[in-house]
Amino acid sequence: MMLAIILTIVIIQRLMELFIARSNEKWMKKHGAVEVGKEHYKWIVMLHVLFFISLIVEVRMFERDLSPLWPVFFCLFVVAQYVRFWSLKSLGKFWNTKILVLPNVNVISKGPYKYIRHPNYLIVMLEIFLLPMMFQAYYTVLIFSVVNAIVLRIRILTEEEALMKHTNYRTQFLLKRRFISQRTR
Repeated sequence: MMLAIILTIVIIQRLMELFIARSNEKWMKKHGAVEVGKEHYKWIVMLHVLFFISLIVEVRMFERDLSPLWPVFFCLFVVAQYVRFWSLKSLGKFWNTKILVLPNVNVISKGPYKYIRHPNYLIVMLEIFLLPMMFQAYYTVLIFSVVNAIVLRIRILTEEEALMKHTNYRTQFLLKRRFISQRTR
């Protein structure tokens, strides 16, 4: 029951994000955005769809129960959703599920982007860990954490290359790490 409730909420959230992404894509392309990474976008979509299917199948097939630590995982997941929303809000019209770059526009460096380069990808990694752990779906967490790391490596390198080519990304994010904020003295 808990799995159905949480996944329903997450899937509705993802569908709303796709609606926002579609609207932002139209706006960005109207203003001259360049799309890169088209060839791997379908793999990202497939990864996320298969992740949800795997989670459901593993929990049902192996009759997984909620983890004794589920309240901890759930609280971390809620915090992650807050950071996801903060990331999307900070990027505004520039947020998308695709890699769209507006040439000669300054990159956003506010919100969580003030601290790290890729807060949204960090959140995706956390979700792929936290959701299965909540339900003791260890095969799903292991398989999809590895596959997601491979896909994200390709995506991030593609995205950063495009941003460096078309924007002030190199100078703006030179001293920021991808996922973990540097401590300032």
